[in-house]
Amino acid sequence: MGVEKPNVIILKTGSTYPQIQSQFGDFDAWFIEGLSKNLALTVVDVVNAPPPSAPDDWAAIVVTGSPAMVSDRAPWSETTAQWIRQAVASGIPLLGVCYGHQLLAHALGGKADYHPQGRETGTHTISLLGEAASDPLFSRLPSEFQAHLTHKQSVLELPEGAVLLARSAFEPHQAFRVGDNAWGVQFHPEFSDKVMKAYLEVQYPELADEGLDAERLMQGVCPAPEASHLLTLFSEYVTDRFRNR
Repeated sequence: MGVEKPNVIILKTGSTYPQIQSQFGDFDAWFIEGLSKNLALTVVDVVNAPPPSAPDDWAAIVVTGSPAMVSDRAPWSETTAQWIRQAVASGIPLLGVCYGHQLLAHALGGKADYHPQGRETGTHTISLLGEAASDPLFSRLPSEFQAHLTHKQSVLELPEGAVLLARSAFEPHQAFRVGDNAWGVQFHPEFSDKVMKAYLEVQYPELADEGLDAERLMQGVCPAPEASHLLTLFSEYVTDRFRNR
């Protein structure tokens, strides 16, 4: 008889560009690759169906990125935000990435909207703040590391009581925690450097129009293993909590 695994739900909030999906798969596949095989993963497309059952039926929750914008407040997004609010109130471990990060902030009373300086894309340096030293996940990452990013919207205002954990030169709210175990990260731990380059190739025509140096951004892409390690750390946190319940 096999060892029981924690049931983890991946809330898929959209899909990547078709040309990237045909080559590398979609958001959920990247998370499945990066999360531990010791988790029993279930993917739910919340754009087309609400999250199933109550949040506390799950050992943990992951919320993906999306081409959608949180500030549009689409009905499916608002329904998911309400479900996330219930999950945080129940103390379910949660990791929100990019759109998931912004939706977590919005769900708990923060503000997500367009960054006043436009898009952040490419591989950039993430710097941890002092509060990260006591965080269950970020205390196990280096004080600075490279991460892949692509977003136009940001968390402009953190929810009340949120603990700010990381920033970049462009983005003051790269990572935060609410309560004991709900995290939002603006960067993409699920991206590989090949996926990041593919994003820049798709975005290339727009970047010049926005005053960004597409060629320099492309040359700046490099592996980001420390950022990817966040998925391992979250997996270990969930597994340890499940075993000690």
